[in-house]
Amino acid sequence: MELKDSVALVTGGNRGIGEAFVRAFLAAGSARVYVATRDVANARHLVDEGGGRVVAVTLDVSKPEQIEAAAALCQDVSILVNNAGQFSMQTLMTAPDLSAARSEMEINYFGPLAMCRAFAPILGRHRESAIANVLSAGGIVAVPGMGGYSPSKFAGRAMTTCVRAELAAQNTSVTALIVGSVDTRMASHVEGFKETPDTIAQAGLKAIRKGADEVDTDFMAVDVRANLARDPKALELSMRRSLSGERVTTGR
Repeated sequence: MELKDSVALVTGGNRGIGEAFVRAFLAAGSARVYVATRDVANARHLVDEGGGRVVAVTLDVSKPEQIEAAAALCQDVSILVNNAGQFSMQTLMTAPDLSAARSEMEINYFGPLAMCRAFAPILGRHRESAIANVLSAGGIVAVPGMGGYSPSKFAGRAMTTCVRAELAAQNTSVTALIVGSVDTRMASHVEGFKETPDTIAQAGLKAIRKGADEVDTDFMAVDVRANLARDPKALELSMRRSLSGERVTTGR
């Protein structure tokens, strides 16, 4: 898929990986990039940088009316990047109730699914189009210390596969981007080396160009998948360390 003159929409686009995607699309020659954010004031710096090619859009992916409004406004989108996410830092058994787990599923699974549904007709108008769902290595191996976040990313990965099948006929590629440890606010608790958001964005653009089904975007995602293939039980047991506050393997 050609990125030059494309029109992209990035959810959670005002910081972290989303911000890196916005800048990467601009550098690749996209005609317009919509920065979807809960508060458009937080995207002002990107609008200023964009030279008229960046448009800030109010969007909370847990609110259907805002998704509907964004789809009505952004009728020229050819690439959708579902990047917005939530990590509540509560485990499944120690959280006081189910509200954190429900919120993580709402933001990390139902939100991207609703975005895919809303924008599929718009994407289908183009000769070629793409969806990239920013997922997690915590979506290919369960990380108990991440609570409801890890199961929500498993669900997001399965959803990506199903949507890919449904949209194949309209020539919309649907890519799962598996992200490990990245230097973002969400991963501020993670120790050790972390990739830059720019690395993830560049891997994402490469995957979109190729129409790839699933891509491990950084060294940790690659390592997790390798260990999963080598000895899944050993990897499962190693993930228990996250419950005691030891180094968490995944950080997106």
